[in-house]
Amino acid sequence: MKRQHLYHLSHIDLDGYGCQYLTAKQFSRAHFYNANYGPEVRARLEEIIAQIERDQYLDKTLNPLVLITDLNLTTKEGHYIQREAERMGASLQLLDHHATGASAAEKFDWYLLDTSRSATQITYDWLQTHYAFDAGRQYQQIVGGINAVDIWLDKAPLFDYGKVMLGMISGAREINRVMFPAQDRAFKFSLIEAARGRIDAEDAPILLDDELHQIKKSFFREAANNTKDNLVAFYVTRLLTQQKQRLEISYMGYRGVLGYNVGNASIIGNTFLLENPDMDFYMDINYRGNFSLRSNNKLDVSLMAAKVGNGGGHPNASGGKIKEYKDSFVYAEVRKFVQNYIHQMSMED
Repeated sequence: MKRQHLYHLSHIDLDGYGCQYLTAKQFSRAHFYNANYGPEVRARLEEIIAQIERDQYLDKTLNPLVLITDLNLTTKEGHYIQREAERMGASLQLLDHHATGASAAEKFDWYLLDTSRSATQITYDWLQTHYAFDAGRQYQQIVGGINAVDIWLDKAPLFDYGKVMLGMISGAREINRVMFPAQDRAFKFSLIEAARGRIDAEDAPILLDDELHQIKKSFFREAANNTKDNLVAFYVTRLLTQQKQRLEISYMGYRGVLGYNVGNASIIGNTFLLENPDMDFYMDINYRGNFSLRSNNKLDVSLMAAKVGNGGGHPNASGGKIKEYKDSFVYAEVRKFVQNYIHQMSMED
């Protein structure tokens, strides 16, 4: 018997993550993806197709379901994902509430468009219809709060609570979602779960707002308490260490790792290098091509910065900018571009 495996693409706001928060409760086998509008949607759809192909190669009993929520597709994107889903024998469903998707919705029978409900509410109702989800109604309140703020029902009892949650998710930028998507998503799911646990409290919007700092710290804290900035830095450093093989780049025989839009290079870079003596430098680049370099007396990164990006600084702390930088929504492509570029620059006189 084929077991259903979910591949769920959703938006990057409260409503988008709210949809995935619910499906994560229902499906034991799932891959999650997130995208903003524009070219990132197509990039994530391609990632889904590639993942299904890998999974089908390993598991002939795979029954894939591609679910898209809180994102409207163009007609071209719709034809693409329908063609690929049919090729792989995958079921396909889109649940959305944006009126801009009306023309595409008319062309595809798997495209459910309802402008009267948030995507989270649509997903909740869909899960109840098809999977008898939430028989005990334990998620009904949190869905109501998300629905109230997302379609702006300012007279609804849960509207103010929804507003706090809206800022809670939009401000959850501690983990870079392109570089560490699974961990970023887990962080946001944990915030929604914490909000669900407080929704019935007296003065719930004020309570959630007051406790949000501690809620965030509790996610990043593993042992001793510290400032949130330090806890986040230690957490990200652990991720860099655990995944350094995936992140590794080289420069003139020196080994390093590449961060993307991580920030806080002094704390994170230096901590990473102290914990990983096999690495010679740390590089963090942002979406504009600005980069920071750190070393621990193994490589003069001021010379590297000058060579790579017309930059400079100190032997252990420098920066610059790659003017020819080409950004991507996929970390592997960012790494490939930077590696090729710094190799090319290192070869020039």
